[in-house]
Amino acid sequence: MNSALVVKYAEIHLKGLNRPYFERKLVEKIEEVLSDAHPRVVREQGRIFVYDLPEENMDEYAKRLQKVFGIHSVCIAACCEKDFGEITKAAIALMAPYAKDGATFKVFARRADKRFPLTSEQLCRELGHELLTAYENLKVDVHCPKVPVTVEIRQDLAFVYTGELPCAGGMPVGTNGKAMLLISGGIDSPVAGYMIAKRGVSLAAVHFYSYPYTSERARDKVVELAKIVSQYAGSFDLYLVPFTEIQTTIYDKCPSSETTVLMRRLMMKIAERIAKDCGAQALITGESLGQVASQTIESLAVTNDAVDMPVFRPLIGFDKEEIIDRAQRIGTFETSILPYEDCCTVFVPQHPVTRPSVQKLRESEALVDFEPLMDTAIRNTEVMTISHNLFD
Repeated sequence: MNSALVVKYAEIHLKGLNRPYFERKLVEKIEEVLSDAHPRVVREQGRIFVYDLPEENMDEYAKRLQKVFGIHSVCIAACCEKDFGEITKAAIALMAPYAKDGATFKVFARRADKRFPLTSEQLCRELGHELLTAYENLKVDVHCPKVPVTVEIRQDLAFVYTGELPCAGGMPVGTNGKAMLLISGGIDSPVAGYMIAKRGVSLAAVHFYSYPYTSERARDKVVELAKIVSQYAGSFDLYLVPFTEIQTTIYDKCPSSETTVLMRRLMMKIAERIAKDCGAQALITGESLGQVASQTIESLAVTNDAVDMPVFRPLIGFDKEEIIDRAQRIGTFETSILPYEDCCTVFVPQHPVTRPSVQKLRESEALVDFEPLMDTAIRNTEVMTISHNLFD
């Protein structure tokens, strides 16, 4: 008896006439993630089936798919002929590990092929009877079963599985444009990148460093965070921008209370220029309303004024505990809290302005001709391609 992966998706079902496009993109991502196994991936009536995988590694391949945006859940299924006897054999084999513990179960059936001689109700009833006959310790619980036994009757084969692994959900990456993530070494920005990628957006990322005020370890930390995000978002370019001269110029020549907001404005300007060059259509930040002085409504308005691109802030309504919880779930938290400072934590004013005006910040920014400094920073930017090893 062979096994296959049954891939389920949810939001893609809502896409109407565009649905085949989203399904094709999802198939491409599945093929990429499982490329070392050379699987056969088939779309069929609201499901994607993955065949020809080594039986001994099915758990590993299913876990890889848990990080693929667009997938709601994945099941490791026994596939067999559309014959009740064969379906029964498959179900009995799958329930063997649960039989000794006297587990509860319920049979679910879905017939995509209505020519199958048993109705869904009959299939549930007859297969439940066979399982109770095979294992006297098993019990039926129609309300809250420990083990859901699912049978899907498709066009060519029947699939039998117990339970399913939850996956990342969202939309396949690459189906909704490209955006530039401003990534620091903190907790928030990697989560923001994850959340926008989950909406089908391809990423690029930009990081600003202030050597020697920030160390190589701080830079390595950002690269590692980008690699973790790439497990979900796929490969992307990381632009490492030297920001020291701009930052010290702001500190020396601009009002001290405004240094943080001015720094943010210039970061956004540089990020926008790089984004336009690489085909990104929006910027992404990890800002959360009111979390720090530079994230008041007035400060965010001043930051927005620096650029023409849309700015996505997926964490805007989150509190810190919610962001930490999401960071822990996606695996970035432990790296984010490593004690290596980034440029956002140096030259912090003692009394930062919390209600800046757009006009006042424009005037302060005009005290210095930042264009040559920005040109130099962009010219000296290093570009790294970030790609997580899918087969670790």
